[in-house]
Amino acid sequence: MDGEQGTAAVREAFIERMGVIAQADGMPRMSGQIFAMLVFDGEALAFGELARQLEVSRATISTSVRLLEDRGLIRRLNRRGDRQDYFQLADNAYVEMLRHARANTARARDEVAGTLADLPATAGDIRGRLNDFKNFYAEIETSLGDAIARIEKNRT
Repeated sequence: MDGEQGTAAVREAFIERMGVIAQADGMPRMSGQIFAMLVFDGEALAFGELARQLEVSRATISTSVRLLEDRGLIRRLNRRGDRQDYFQLADNAYVEMLRHARANTARARDEVAGTLADLPATAGDIRGRLNDFKNFYAEIETSLGDAIARIEKNRT
């Protein structure tokens, strides 16, 4: 493969793989594919163009872009004289991804901490394992916070 054909094949494979990764992370596959398309192309794409390229209904696109917008990963644009919406990658999409991961990690840590608090003091071995598990989540949360700070610092 060479030139535009090679790039098109790589693009298609990337979009498909990112959909699979999104699905493994609990998101709709289509949301991952839309996000990947916007990352790869680097430009705003029309609502109808997303549906056409991904060969899905407008309703499927609508559901997926709503999720991506709610997470701060993409933003909606309007163009004068054009009735359809356009979408592009948000300026801080990667930081928002980390913030979402950090919030999920904090929730998991809090759940473990709550279970730990409910255990009697006599449950020593169990308490030790749960404390290690809570600390694991705390370390991930700290690391994600550090990553957010580094990315934000490098953007300025």
